[in-house]
Amino acid sequence: MSEYKKEAPIHHGDESKRPSLDGSDQHQLDHIAETSRQGYHFLKTNQLSEAINCFRTILEEKPDNNYALVGIGDAYRKKKRYSEAAVYYQHCLSLFPKNNYALFGLADCYRNLKQFHRAIEVWESYLALDDRNVTVLTRIADAYRKVRNQERSREIYMQVLNMEPENAYAIIGLGHLYYDFKEYSQALDYWERMHTMHGENVDIRVLTSLGNCHRKLKTFHDGIPYFETALHRDRSNFYALFGLADCYRGMNKQEQSLDYWNRILNQDPHNKVILTRAGDAYRKIGDVFNAKDYYHRALNIDYDIYAVLGLALIHKFEGLYGQAVESMETVLTADQRLQRLYPDILECYIKLGDRAGQQDIISRFNGVRQVSTYVQESFDRLRSLAMVN
Repeated sequence: MSEYKKEAPIHHGDESKRPSLDGSDQHQLDHIAETSRQGYHFLKTNQLSEAINCFRTILEEKPDNNYALVGIGDAYRKKKRYSEAAVYYQHCLSLFPKNNYALFGLADCYRNLKQFHRAIEVWESYLALDDRNVTVLTRIADAYRKVRNQERSREIYMQVLNMEPENAYAIIGLGHLYYDFKEYSQALDYWERMHTMHGENVDIRVLTSLGNCHRKLKTFHDGIPYFETALHRDRSNFYALFGLADCYRGMNKQEQSLDYWNRILNQDPHNKVILTRAGDAYRKIGDVFNAKDYYHRALNIDYDIYAVLGLALIHKFEGLYGQAVESMETVLTADQRLQRLYPDILECYIKLGDRAGQQDIISRFNGVRQVSTYVQESFDRLRSLAMVN
C-alpha cells in the first residue's frame, strides 16, 4: 500500500517585510534556489550523498536555510541514520518552530528510534498546526498504540476514519490495537473489513492476521482457510505455516501439524521453538524416538524449558518416574506458572510410593491460586489415590 502524505507548507515568515535586494544578494538567492532544486531532485531520485553535498553547499553560505536543513535531515532519514537526521531537524526547528516538514521528519526519526513518547510530543505539535493530516494522525495513533495508550490511540484512528472511512492505515491500526490488547473479536472485525474492501487482492498480512485472531479465539477451523490462502500465495510464508501448524495442534490433529512444523524446519532447522513444538507433536502420537530427537536438537541449540518438560513427560511415559520428577521439579522451579505439572509430579510420586513426596506436592499445590478447572480436577483425582495408598 502506498503512503499518503499530506503536509502543510513550510513557514518562512512574512515575505512582504523582506528588504529590497541588490544584485549580488539576488545572485546569491538565485544560486541557493537552484542548488536547493538540484538537492531535492537528488533526494527524490535517492541520490542521497549528492543531495547532502548540495544542501551542505547552501549551508556554507546561509547556515540558517530551512530548505537545506530539512533536506539534509530527509537524506539522512532515507539512509536510516535517524539520530543524525534528528540533529538537522532540531536545528531547523530552533530557527523555525512551525516548520511542518521538520516536525514531521523529527517525529518520524523518533518513531524509528522507538522513542515513541518523544515522537508523540512532536506530532502533537504538528497537529496544533494541521489537524487534518491523515498521515500524521495515523502515525501518532500508532505511537500511542506502542506506548499502550489504548483510549487515545483508538480516538485518533476513529478521527481518521471520520475523514476517510476506508483509510487502510487506520483500519489496520485498529486491528492491531485490539489484537495487542487481546480483544480478538474486535480486531477480527477490522481485519475482515480490510478483507471485504480488497477481496482477492488483500495484503497477505491481513490474511495471516485474520487467521491469528481465530487462533487466539480457539476457532481453529475458521482460521485455517485464511492461512491456506496466504500459503497459496507464498509457499514459504512463516506466519502461514506456523498458523496452520498451531491450528491443527489446537484441534489435536498432530500428524497434520507435523507437516507444517517440519516445513518450517526445512527453512530454519535451528529454530528451537519449532523443534520443541514438533517434539511435542511426535510425543503425543507416541513416536518417542523422534520426539526425543527433536527435544535434544532444541537443547543442543540452547536451554529450552519446554524441551526439558517434553523429555520429562517421556521419562514418565517410559516408567522412569525418578528422572521424570527431577526434571519436572526443575521446570516448575524455573516457571511457577506451569500449574499443569502438579498432577504429573503427584502421579510420579504415587508410582514411586514416595509418601513424603506426595505430601510435599499436595501441600505446595494447596498454596497455588487461580488454578484451571482441568488441573484442579486432575489433581483432586490423583490426591484421592494418594490418600488411599
